[in-house]
Amino acid sequence: MSENIDSPSNSPEDLNNQSEGQINNEFSEAGLLIYAWKNELAKVIIGQEDVINQIICTVIAGGHILLEGVPGLGKTLIVKALAQTCSIDFGRIQFTPDLMPADITGHALFLMHKQEFTIRKGPIFTNCLLADEINRAPAKTQAALLEAMQELQVTIEGESHQLHEPFIVFATQNPIEQEGTYPLPEAQVDRFLMKVHVPYPSESEEIEMVREVCKKSSTKMLEVSSLDKIIDTHAIKKFQELAMKVDIDEEVLKYAILISRNTRNSHAISLGAGPRGSIALVRAARAKALMEGRNFVIPTDIKNIALPVLRHRISISADMEIEGRSHDEILNTMIAEIPAPRK
Repeated sequence: MSENIDSPSNSPEDLNNQSEGQINNEFSEAGLLIYAWKNELAKVIIGQEDVINQIICTVIAGGHILLEGVPGLGKTLIVKALAQTCSIDFGRIQFTPDLMPADITGHALFLMHKQEFTIRKGPIFTNCLLADEINRAPAKTQAALLEAMQELQVTIEGESHQLHEPFIVFATQNPIEQEGTYPLPEAQVDRFLMKVHVPYPSESEEIEMVREVCKKSSTKMLEVSSLDKIIDTHAIKKFQELAMKVDIDEEVLKYAILISRNTRNSHAISLGAGPRGSIALVRAARAKALMEGRNFVIPTDIKNIALPVLRHRISISADMEIEGRSHDEILNTMIAEIPAPRK
């Protein structure tokens, strides 16, 4: 007589539980790897923890980032350190008033010995592009990035060329010195998932920074060449795929959209965020959850990334400008008035 054994592992319920456990492990393992990535960056980036978190969040969300801060705060260093910890191609363009669109995208070159044209690709054909002082170049040159940032392709001489994935633009700009600069077109600013303010370091951070730099015999700032490779393109793509799988409750989704929509109804804001702002909030919140090893979004995730996601998508009213109110102050006041879902 054969014995009939009902194995728990064969039941549909337990198979679902097993699958759920594997998914949770996948998210927690991703969180641990991201934590190790941040620790490696912290070896040369002293302080700026919020900036690093927001940059990594943008990379995981598959977006582009605009870094704004006065000179000397380490904006370029942060991007170079990030590229050093990743096994990805890195390119840098120093934007200047005489920079032409072809200097970014590339151009057609006639080869005399072959009597034919060939395409010489520009520095935009990379994974990680640092657009340093992007507001130094005129609007026509800045616009050369638009197609690349949105469509992941570049058109040269009427022919489209696909960019390598992942493709992330890190643009920097100085908010103080406006002479000889060109404000970014609104259409291009909206393509950045986040606008991150790089603040001055605290006193203790500045003491540590000066101590570390002055240990060196050269006048160079902190070196990034000693950083280990923690992440590669495969890992970044995996993070982005996992972020898309992060669950967001319907009420939390509505909460994110309500924050974005309320920027259009506030008397303090003359121009509110469009639907791309709502999409960016959800994408960034999912990435934020993954960074913490979770497979679900909580309202705090939305709150924590609302400022960098929305501050460059709104224009404050003339009355608020006269009163000296900042974009962040107005957004914080508005968000505080919106009740978060409780479950």
